[in-house]
Amino acid sequence: MEIRKKLFISILAVIMISGSVFIPITDDSSVEAATSYVSLKNKIDSIMLDSRMKNASSSVTIRKASTGEVVYEYYGDRSITPASSLKLLTGAAALETLGENYRFSTAVLTDGKVQKGTLKGNLYLRGQGDPTLLKIHFDNFADGLVKQGIKKISGNLVGDDTWFDSVRLSAGILAEDEPYYYAAAISALTLSPNEDFDAGSVIVEAKPTSNGNSTKVTLTPETNVLQVVNKSKTVPKGYKNTLKITRQVGSNKVVITGNSPIGTFGKKEWISVTNPTLYALDVFKKSLSEKGVTFESSSKVVQGKTPKTAKSLVSRKSMPLKDLIIPFMKLSNNTHAEMLAKEMGKVVYGEGSWDAGLKVMREYADSIGLDSRKWNFEDASGMSYSNKITSKQMSQLLYVVRSEPWFSTYSKSLPIAGLSDRFIGGTLRNRLKIAPAKGNVMAKTGSLENIKSLAGYAYTKNGETLIFTVLTEKNKTSTIPVIDQIAITITNHK
Repeated sequence: MEIRKKLFISILAVIMISGSVFIPITDDSSVEAATSYVSLKNKIDSIMLDSRMKNASSSVTIRKASTGEVVYEYYGDRSITPASSLKLLTGAAALETLGENYRFSTAVLTDGKVQKGTLKGNLYLRGQGDPTLLKIHFDNFADGLVKQGIKKISGNLVGDDTWFDSVRLSAGILAEDEPYYYAAAISALTLSPNEDFDAGSVIVEAKPTSNGNSTKVTLTPETNVLQVVNKSKTVPKGYKNTLKITRQVGSNKVVITGNSPIGTFGKKEWISVTNPTLYALDVFKKSLSEKGVTFESSSKVVQGKTPKTAKSLVSRKSMPLKDLIIPFMKLSNNTHAEMLAKEMGKVVYGEGSWDAGLKVMREYADSIGLDSRKWNFEDASGMSYSNKITSKQMSQLLYVVRSEPWFSTYSKSLPIAGLSDRFIGGTLRNRLKIAPAKGNVMAKTGSLENIKSLAGYAYTKNGETLIFTVLTEKNKTSTIPVIDQIAITITNHK
């Protein structure tokens, strides 16, 4: 009996000791977690008192990446114009709808036959939404035709852009933006001047020559689509560089004005064209000419549809989407966003239009549990001032996509703070350049007049990943320094 009594007392003691140890650990852990986020909340609340934020309309949400739990919220359900941070939805929808390995196609076809070096028929250049076409690809097409014995073409050179509809500009594009690459016209057949892939634009550069003379103007690629009116002058060293390069809205007339001092680099602008299809045809015809391929005097350069019976002569597929998404997201390429939207519409609904593409994006949002009623947008790039989104919905998107099979590709496409390489740091390469934020913030920027945003992921000092979304509009002065301070505070959190 005594032995049993002692054994009972021993077991009871163990249970009591275990209980006394277990309960305080749980309570302390909860208190510590709560205190940790209260500290973060207090610091960000203090930042939000900055006059630049008080004078703006803002929406801020921070979540735990591991659980989606909201740990900070400042008007999280307030609708704000997101600017380019809308591309976070566009990129996610494109990866889900098209797939990481999706490639765009371009082909050269004919409805005729080659007889003694002459192609008796039309030559069709058919575009299917590839924003990565360069002059060198047209050179390769021309080489391919020459190897097939084609030296002359008796018919027309026809550009087929019917893969997309004929609407060139998305809703909300302002007239003042239209001449520049970031508001370029959209076509299924287009061309980029370099490997940034700013489709539908030409690099126009003016450099000083000798004092009193006009500047030297070069176009990359060379094209007759733009008509250059050069009113600029070269002035002595030490004078102010006042060069301005723009295009008259509604025309392809590029006007260059101002002074270019000797010893300077002059000025360079990426100027959009009014009709990307004709631009692509013009450059392709130059490639053919450079390879010795000529046309009959009666041949014309026109737009049209490729006959179903046409035979493919040469073709090309673009890089896969998992590679294209790097310049798209890192450099915040508006043209890519709009072309991806139309491509999603074409693939899902057989209609390469904004209506169809934006419908796919909304349906994707609903499919992952977002509330598409709170995602009001009329383009895919974020250029429209009428777009409205809440920070809570944006941060929910960033939480949900972490479980997608393509998330690694998605996350790699985000600009990384403070890293100087353009295809790594992207639009954040000149921001948050000091530790601990440098290299520890991966986020999409957004910028329009009086509108700034930043949304993505940040690593804290204790190794936790937090999702943050900061949207601001009606800014009397730039809120970027304050937004960056929020990001720094998150990376300093422990």
